[in-house]
Amino acid sequence: MQKAIIGKKIGMTQIFDAKGTVIPVTVVEAGPCVVAQIKTVENDGYEAVQMGFGDIKLKVQNGTGKGKRQRSEKFRNDPVNITKPLLGHFKKADVAPKSTLREFRVDNLENFKVGDIIKADTFAEGDKIDVTGKSKGKGYAGVIKRWNFHRLKETHGSGPVARHGGSMGACSTPSRVWKGKKMAGHLGAERVTVQNLTVVKVDNENNLIAIKGAIPGPNGGIVVIRDSVKA
Repeated sequence: MQKAIIGKKIGMTQIFDAKGTVIPVTVVEAGPCVVAQIKTVENDGYEAVQMGFGDIKLKVQNGTGKGKRQRSEKFRNDPVNITKPLLGHFKKADVAPKSTLREFRVDNLENFKVGDIIKADTFAEGDKIDVTGKSKGKGYAGVIKRWNFHRLKETHGSGPVARHGGSMGACSTPSRVWKGKKMAGHLGAERVTVQNLTVVKVDNENNLIAIKGAIPGPNGGIVVIRDSVKA
């Protein structure tokens, strides 16, 4: 992999190409991302680039007044909505704290340095990409909605409902439900990757990337854009 970036899904719209054909696109605020760490074989056992995205709002705690938490002068102006180990990690890299960290295994590790800024112009129009995000959570769902099961016959003997999953397996053999059996349960809220999408337009000034088609997750969700593995 040569290129990757972290972004935030803005929403869907449509644009027109030179021939006037309408193209449905998803707009992603891609970056700016900062390189927070370089993983090497000598120190970490593998090679990767760690990027951070999204600024953390500083919540300054002055430590005055009754009932307020006292803080030492050393950490008086540090953000209080971040753990100290993570805060030390960013201070070591001399970069501002970020809300999202992701690692990418790249082939050109020598082209990255700690503190480098990765922007939307990493990708260009026509690039083939894979987009990974967390799908929308839909709560508890039955087998028809979750697995596209066919309903039972709505006739005598199949009641009391026609939308249940039917038989879970034989009784004597194997006398249990096989592991991985498709049943009702939690739907969505899982890691999903859509492959081989196309970059339609890149707005370098506003760090926006227009991607043809739909991508996982709700508006405002964090997504990761990489080179397509099937291109």
